[in-house]
Amino acid sequence: CMATCHSLTKIDGQLSGDPLDLKMFEATGWILEEATEEETSLHNRIMPTVVRPPKQLLPPEPVLSAEQDMELYEISSVYEIGIVRQFPFSSALQRMSIVARVLGEKRMDAYMKGAPEAVASLCKKETVPENFAEVLESYTREGFRVIALAHRRLEAKLTWHKVQNIGRDHIESNMEFLGLIIMQNKLKAETPGVLQDLHKANIRTVMVTGDNMLTAISVARDCGMIPPEDKIIIADALHPHDGQAAKITWRYADKPQKPRLEEININFEDVSHVEEPKTQEMYHFAMNGKSFAVIAEHFPDMLQKLVLHGTVFARMAPDQKTQLIETLQGVDYFVGMCGDGANDCGALKRAHGGISLSELEASVASPFTSRTPNISCVPSLIREGRAALITSFCVFKFMALYSIIQYISVTLLYSILSNLGDFQFLFIDIAIILLIVFTMSLNPAWKELVSRRPPSGLISGPLLFSVLTQILICLSFQTITFLWVRQQPWYTTWTPLTDVCNLSSNQNLSDHNDTEIDEHNIQNFENTSLFYVSSFQYLIVAIVFSKGKPFRQPSYKNWPFVLSVVSLYFFLLFIMFHPVKGIDEFLEIVCVPFEWRVKLSLVIVVNAAVSVVVETFVLDVVLWKLVFSRDKQSNFGITPAAPTSQGVIDLRA
Repeated sequence: CMATCHSLTKIDGQLSGDPLDLKMFEATGWILEEATEEETSLHNRIMPTVVRPPKQLLPPEPVLSAEQDMELYEISSVYEIGIVRQFPFSSALQRMSIVARVLGEKRMDAYMKGAPEAVASLCKKETVPENFAEVLESYTREGFRVIALAHRRLEAKLTWHKVQNIGRDHIESNMEFLGLIIMQNKLKAETPGVLQDLHKANIRTVMVTGDNMLTAISVARDCGMIPPEDKIIIADALHPHDGQAAKITWRYADKPQKPRLEEININFEDVSHVEEPKTQEMYHFAMNGKSFAVIAEHFPDMLQKLVLHGTVFARMAPDQKTQLIETLQGVDYFVGMCGDGANDCGALKRAHGGISLSELEASVASPFTSRTPNISCVPSLIREGRAALITSFCVFKFMALYSIIQYISVTLLYSILSNLGDFQFLFIDIAIILLIVFTMSLNPAWKELVSRRPPSGLISGPLLFSVLTQILICLSFQTITFLWVRQQPWYTTWTPLTDVCNLSSNQNLSDHNDTEIDEHNIQNFENTSLFYVSSFQYLIVAIVFSKGKPFRQPSYKNWPFVLSVVSLYFFLLFIMFHPVKGIDEFLEIVCVPFEWRVKLSLVIVVNAAVSVVVETFVLDVVLWKLVFSRDKQSNFGITPAAPTSQGVIDLRA
């Protein structure tokens, strides 16, 4: 049965298929051979897949007489089993089966493997051991994966052609129970640490599997998903039968099944309103796929409350996994899903973030595929996703402020029938904005996963507060600069002959004899002052918005951004404190007294200080914790016990 009941095939000479089937077949030591393309075309696809033991596993040849030697030589030296028909594994049926025939025999055999409960229900009762349930429970409680095997000798009249057209229901009945395969699926070394990181980040973890309920619970405890001191309550839902309505019974998972179970009355109305547990004893709910289907059909109001406090969902069919994710999304959860098989494709596609741990079937439906076959990629993906989201917000806010800062400058200059020059616009757009936008988005993700969540949308409190406060700050300092320059004692309407830089009249006249009057009123003291201040404001908001921890690496580690900002700062300071005639003429700025340049630098410094304090202290420290915080401590997936008569869970003998 172990050598034949599988769905393995050979690809490029290597066995490929379900990992469980692969391990089971490798344990037998047998050899699998498939028909070549030439043989298939020659024999019209009647060449079966053949398995045979290696020569060292064959029984020793008996001592034969001379007459028997030639007749039985081939039969004794060759033992092969051909797989005539295969009924693939069905998640709904929880089993698979094959029809095989031993070389030289006329009758065929049927072999079946699958979930122990499903296989035992299709076997003759006298072949199933009386202690079947106890043995199965003992292995599953220890976390072993248990698979049952069964066999049936088919009728002699069943030919090859009839087998190809017969239904699986005719084959998978009246089987003889063979035994159990016990497989230990050890936890990967990375799993407990990853789950611990997710719990520290206040991210709820749920197990959705097709394995046995007790196996899943054991694994959930071993990996730390359920702490050892927490209780687990299994919800068993039954379909309506014999005139009785559908009902749900509750039992503890850490107690063996008995005919009479403890009755556990659960008040979900209190569960949904509990904020702080009164005791340290916590409860987790677990259910299988059949119970999930009954609850979804007959108790839809209870389903959402159960999934909010459920941790283990076992024996789940592919469509039930998808339905579970849809239910969680229905209560405003953002759901991520990890899977490595074809049974997970629907859930991976439906989840907000699906991660395939295999490059086979699941990778087609999943938005993300991990090269490492473990869940260590989950925190990395969350960190990278949060960093990308924050980067998008940073760039959006910077571009919004860039437009507003320039709009403020132009509006103030319009009030005196002036404007920014063409090359001033060009310098701002290319030398400052383009360079900053390309480099400020290069910050990598922060190395740790934190419990704080980033804003989920552009229209959110933190983003709006950040943008609006920076707009007010930039507006205030540009307005102060515009009004202050007009109050200076040296202020006058600028002309090419204006001398406010302590230049000699003769030198000034000689330099500007051929200079035409500025008809567009671009060159004036207001324009120059606002150009200096606004240029520094672009750099200030870029630094303020380019945040690091807790979602991205600090900005000083983004060396292209640091190099760009420092270079622009030095260039602006250079042209402000050491005017160069060629640059001034190109940018259409005018010479202002040295004392005014010092005052402008003070305005810029105060502007930077106010922007940094408001953004980093007021927003990140004060308002985020008091107003915008969405990361209040909560115990996802667990139900606290209350000792009073109106408690969450009332246990009665």
